[in-house]
Amino acid sequence: MAATSGDQPPPSDKPDVRIIAWRPSGTTETFDVASLAGILAEPDTRIWVDAIDPSAEHVGPIAEALGLHPLIAEDIVERNQRAKIETFDDIVHIVLFELSYRGDVQTAEIDLVLGPRFLLSVHGPECDLRTIGPMRAGAEPFLKKGTDFLLYVLADHVVDGYFPVLDRLAEEIDELQDRVLESASDWTLQRLFVLKRELLAIRRATSPAREIFNQLTNREVAAVDETHVVYFRDVYDHLIRVTDELDNYRELVGGTLDIYLSTINNNLSRIMKRLTGVTVILAGIGAVGGIFGMSEATTAFAGQEGFGFWFVALASVLAAGVLALVLRRIDWI
Repeated sequence: MAATSGDQPPPSDKPDVRIIAWRPSGTTETFDVASLAGILAEPDTRIWVDAIDPSAEHVGPIAEALGLHPLIAEDIVERNQRAKIETFDDIVHIVLFELSYRGDVQTAEIDLVLGPRFLLSVHGPECDLRTIGPMRAGAEPFLKKGTDFLLYVLADHVVDGYFPVLDRLAEEIDELQDRVLESASDWTLQRLFVLKRELLAIRRATSPAREIFNQLTNREVAAVDETHVVYFRDVYDHLIRVTDELDNYRELVGGTLDIYLSTINNNLSRIMKRLTGVTVILAGIGAVGGIFGMSEATTAFAGQEGFGFWFVALASVLAAGVLALVLRRIDWI
């Protein structure tokens, strides 16, 4: 693959933008945004523009060179969108979210703008589309098939990345279920609520994506070649699997929370039974003591109490012991 003099990464005061241009004669790569309009003017050229966290000043020249609608440029600058698809004439703006698991689930917005002969991708530094698995051999094979095929490759990578995150969550749910059954704790309850929030966040990020690929597969989109629709349908099938797994995990977390509450209630009932058993024993001794009166400790230790005192005291102790054995047998103490 040939390259222009702009092979080296741009200085830190310039936008981190890489422009890969495919031509029948070969592929070139540059970081010079000013050359974008000239490259796009070549009739047989297909371009991938990849920008990492550009500012408004950097997005403007790119949007002008590619002929983007001002609303697209505004959404790219704000980078606070939901997953969506918008069509402006022959240009399609798609917003997807990449998921990652670093102790908790994190989302990263990816803006993809597909035109007749270009694809613009904008994302943060935490998500580098240039180094993903399919790109290790370069973008040339995908641009040769069309910018819409490159869009499929990037979208497929993003969606496939959902499954490892879901697998990690499934392992954590299994672990929490075991913890709940063994010994429920406040930490377990807090983690269950965190999981519920994470599953909701994943659902907000992934559920609208189904509609995106539903439109790409069931409606005529000028920028998508008819022969490539089947690839987008495959991504749509993966998103259906993601949604189904999310529904299952939400039910599992809800069921685990119910088990936690049942375990706490059972423990509370067990404690109340044992307190009731102790109360019954002490109340029986107290009742006997109240009926027969109280004696001075000095008189009792001196052996000056009568037979009746010792008989009642011993009977009370024996009755308490028998009652304790009975309560023990029925698991009340």
